[in-house]
Amino acid sequence: MKISYTKIFVNDQDKALKFYTETLGFVKKTDITKGEYRWLTVVSPEDQNGTELILEKNDDPAAKTYQKAIFEQGNDAANFDVSDVQAEYERLTGLGVKFTMEPTEVMEGVTVAMLDDTCGNLIQIQKTGQK
Repeated sequence: MKISYTKIFVNDQDKALKFYTETLGFVKKTDITKGEYRWLTVVSPEDQNGTELILEKNDDPAAKTYQKAIFEQGNDAANFDVSDVQAEYERLTGLGVKFTMEPTEVMEGVTVAMLDDTCGNLIQIQKTGQK
């Protein structure tokens, strides 16, 4: 068994696609529209046949409530591995990305930072000593 897809809710799919591709560096994998529904996914450029991240339009009241609550509590909606948290922090800050947590070693060998994806989510980037 493996994870094929995972999703995050976004309040604007076009804005999310731009942020996740142009700013974070993901690659658009699928973009299919049928009526009002849009199936939109991105993947890592390093593994374009790997797990797809669905950028799901947040039009479900329960999901909207959940998304707002975890954002307000400062909890991340997704975690992404990077090779160097400090370098990625500096690159993204230079692009205008707002961080709610600067690079911080949370335990030996594990450094994290938290950013606002501008679409209703906090995203954690991380580097662990195991990778």
